[in-house]
Amino acid sequence: MNKTQRTLISSGSTFEKEIGYSRAVVQGDWVFVSGTTGYNYTNMTISNDIVKQTEQCILNIKEVLEQAESSLQDIVRVSYILPNADDFKKCWPVLKKYFGTVKPAATMISAGLANDNMLIEIEVTALKR
Repeated sequence: MNKTQRTLISSGSTFEKEIGYSRAVVQGDWVFVSGTTGYNYTNMTISNDIVKQTEQCILNIKEVLEQAESSLQDIVRVSYILPNADDFKKCWPVLKKYFGTVKPAATMISAGLANDNMLIEIEVTALKR
């Protein structure tokens, strides 16, 4: 890929057009994935369980990284945003399952999300190997 080429990846969400953002931006070997929630876009549902939402977030991120010709193993930075900081520990087994060997730099922030059904949002940056 041309180092100066910029590729925008969309999930098809109406919010992307209304707000003005992309699900991911690929710039050279870098992939910047927007905050991703636990919605299952196949059936447009979201679980009320933090662990299931965390797993779905990562599956959604995996899908967009593959569209960018990248993978979860290429993640170098991850940010977790949770409305309830006390829920974070419940997510650890899922996070370890996917990132235990990758070990990206990480930050957890407690803040409100766009919708009360959202219990976690995950944003990543990947450097394609």
